[in-house]
Amino acid sequence: MLFSLALIPVVGLLLFIYFNDKKEKEPISLLIALFFAGMGTVITAFIAETIGQTIVELIFIVQLNNYMLSSIMVAVLVVGPAEELGKFLVLRLITWKNRNFNYSYDAIVYAVFVSLGFAALENVLYVFINGTDVALMRMFTAVPGHACFAVFMGYFYSKAKYASLTKSRKCALHIMLSMLIPIVLHGIYDAIIMGGASSGDEVMSGISLVLWIGFVIALFVVSIILIIRSSRHDFCIVSLPGDNQLVYRPEFVGTWTCSCGVINYLNYCSRCGRQRPMGNMWHCPVCGTLSTFNFCGHCGSPRPLNSNTLYR
Repeated sequence: MLFSLALIPVVGLLLFIYFNDKKEKEPISLLIALFFAGMGTVITAFIAETIGQTIVELIFIVQLNNYMLSSIMVAVLVVGPAEELGKFLVLRLITWKNRNFNYSYDAIVYAVFVSLGFAALENVLYVFINGTDVALMRMFTAVPGHACFAVFMGYFYSKAKYASLTKSRKCALHIMLSMLIPIVLHGIYDAIIMGGASSGDEVMSGISLVLWIGFVIALFVVSIILIIRSSRHDFCIVSLPGDNQLVYRPEFVGTWTCSCGVINYLNYCSRCGRQRPMGNMWHCPVCGTLSTFNFCGHCGSPRPLNSNTLYR
């Protein structure tokens, strides 16, 4: 029973993210590897948090006798960085050069699977130690919270990958944001509730609880919006021999009129989000990558002679 309560929210969120990947599903083996690698970051986070918390408490409790400030500093300077940097490191090592990382939404899928691997093991430990009440509370707060942090990580990680393929100078900026934004959000999430709980004042605890609930709602809403927009505007990134380009490149295919009546020059309608109709796409017979050019964007194999006409 407790085991089920610990994993139900994890499974539900994983399925939600997976089925929003509508263009090209990721290999199950890769997702499983990311999930279990995310579990492994619980160990590194525990070690880092133990060391960091000891140092912070020596400064703010032993020296300054301030429990509330100590809790806030632990959340912001220790817990957030220890957990999110571990997740990012796993994400970066496994997926950055993986050939399946060819769509923009893939980054969110990868980041969420890593983060929910962490959340699954952490939640099982919390639930078996503290019981059903904790399981029910974390089902609607902590587990979705980890998924939300991962959505932001994946969003900027995707931008970093695209920037690296297009030789943009913004790659380093987006890499930094993919680490910094989840750390800050995680730190705020923990700092509000931990600070109030350690204040020893009922009024302060009540105020912190209200602020925390408001922050959690805002975090969930923004994350869902990012997921839906990223899924709707998912695009394929391919690398041609000697160049890196998008599969759908506006200067090749020109403008098009959507069924809702709007004339567009990008790949998605600016009014309804409908995808540009493409009648000359083909799948590489060697690696299965979707392309519209004369050569496969992943392995460089030539377009089969029996495929559609050459790109415009």
